[in-house]
Amino acid sequence: MKMLIATDWGWSEMLWVALISICLVFFVLVLLVGVMKLFGCVFTARQAAGRPAAAATGRVVVQGQLHEEEIAAIATALNIYCSAMHDRESEVLTILSIKRAYSPWNSKIHGLTQMPDRK
Repeated sequence: MKMLIATDWGWSEMLWVALISICLVFFVLVLLVGVMKLFGCVFTARQAAGRPAAAATGRVVVQGQLHEEEIAAIATALNIYCSAMHDRESEVLTILSIKRAYSPWNSKIHGLTQMPDRK
């Protein structure tokens, strides 16, 4: 079995390897785009097959609009959520800015490691 050594390769072999690897990358990318397009077609066909069942109920299905039942469910959920709050808060934030020259929280000297005494 002959082992490949990188130092024995000439320019022509290196160019062929580079060309094959670049072509392989582009082929895999094109293949992935094709698979994604295929999935899109399959799911679009499945969704189109499910639409006549919704139209058979007598309700007009318009994408992007909410029906009365959905609006009522959302309003009920918001009412329950807001009534479950423990405190009645005004939802106003007050931020006080206090300027101090020294604070142990912003002191850089405490973050430094002290050198041990050598004896």
